[in-house]
Amino acid sequence: MGFDAIVVGAGPGGLACAITAAGAGARVLVLEKAADIGGALPYSGGHLSAGGFSAQRERGIADDPERHLADIRRISRGTGREDLTRLSLAEQPAVLDWLLAAGFEIDPATPRIVYGHEPYTTPRTVHAAETPGGPAILRTLRRLLRPLTEDGRVTVRTGTRVTGLRTEGEAVTGVTTEDGRGTPAPAVVLATGGFGHAPDLFAELEGAPLTTSAAPTSTGDGLRMARRIGAGLQGLGQYIPTFGGLPPEGDDPRVDWLNRPQLVAAERPPWEIYVDRHGRRWIAEDEPSIDRKERVLTGVDRMTFWMVFDARALRESRPMVHGWTPADLDARCGRRRGLHRAAGLAELAERAGIDPAGLTAEVARYNAAVAAGADPAFGRRHLPAPIAEPPFYAVENHPVTLITFAGIDVDARLRVRRADGGAVPGLYAVGEVIGSAAVNGNAFCSGMCLTPALAFGRIVGRHLAGAPASAPASAPTSVGEREPGGA
Repeated sequence: MGFDAIVVGAGPGGLACAITAAGAGARVLVLEKAADIGGALPYSGGHLSAGGFSAQRERGIADDPERHLADIRRISRGTGREDLTRLSLAEQPAVLDWLLAAGFEIDPATPRIVYGHEPYTTPRTVHAAETPGGPAILRTLRRLLRPLTEDGRVTVRTGTRVTGLRTEGEAVTGVTTEDGRGTPAPAVVLATGGFGHAPDLFAELEGAPLTTSAAPTSTGDGLRMARRIGAGLQGLGQYIPTFGGLPPEGDDPRVDWLNRPQLVAAERPPWEIYVDRHGRRWIAEDEPSIDRKERVLTGVDRMTFWMVFDARALRESRPMVHGWTPADLDARCGRRRGLHRAAGLAELAERAGIDPAGLTAEVARYNAAVAAGADPAFGRRHLPAPIAEPPFYAVENHPVTLITFAGIDVDARLRVRRADGGAVPGLYAVGEVIGSAAVNGNAFCSGMCLTPALAFGRIVGRHLAGAPASAPASAPTSVGEREPGGA
């Protein structure tokens, strides 16, 4: 049996593409190297966003894609691509309504404004009530996929790693799998995710320390294959870390993202200070902009810092780490990497790898600021108590890669482009493989990792089944950049 398209990768973008294409009459083969479908969804927080979908209307929230675009322009400072951002935002309300119609249940407290990223001006982010929310989305996609696999319109092969793209001239005509077998198709869609679990690619393309919450399968397979046939890249130089996570344990660069320090000042006013390995503070810990914290962190040595606090802070602050009580944190000190406790500041610094003299002097300066009711160094306003009651604590934090920013260059029909800008016939790419910077630019915009993957998957799926192209091909432009002749 022949296939109209091969989708490489069964994450959100690949599944949305296969479901949409098959629903419109195409025969689709989905190849997934993991033992099960889902990609990063089992690990994902599952945040989705759109401007002008049904849940907003039901709650009387006025919104539309243009308002969503305005927020993205503001947050990203115009560093994303206008063409791809508009393309995704126009589709995103339909994406959310599609999932809701298929039984996806959102948390009743949503749509809401999320403060873990730079906030929108309008409540437009939704997620499941369960944590993490990605598995609930995966269950919904399984329900949509099941009838298509049962009647043969979609064939899913898990445990099947694609190792190369078959070509004739400049066109892609199929794929080769790890066993050496070739499978032909007139169209191939790369939906293989990012490279957050590939230290070599991460060092080359993002150039930053790698601690990650990415799926173990995020090894850049699609990007490597596309580069071998001359595909261009986009999003270089746009990397920004997510602000803070506990260090990984052992040799695996993956961190425990569920149990991460609570560093959003709007949700937990800080009792601690942040210091670098020299013991110096580097920002007002109650800085309301998480985006500013992430940007300043890029200038800190190895992007590593420590939360330093005392027994009173542990006792009276809201919990310092998601999912842990104060007793949990205290019990893990000295047993888990990055968690330290000591009777004195100098001893604490020695255990944590911080300069003892630097830390002792910095805590003295901070305590003087608390006594004076003003922080002349950084302008911190929340000064609840000095760091003075032993024992003292230090919690090590690293930058965390949730998603990779660089990726395969595509045009506004999601066709892969060569380095010279020409489209590669028969080859498309959707999801994280095109890089988060395509729509987010040099920033994190709530719901704009997962939702565009689903949106672009649906758009390509319709095209594969013969529907009109959703947008004209065009050169990449930055969000906020004028088109020639534009107003």
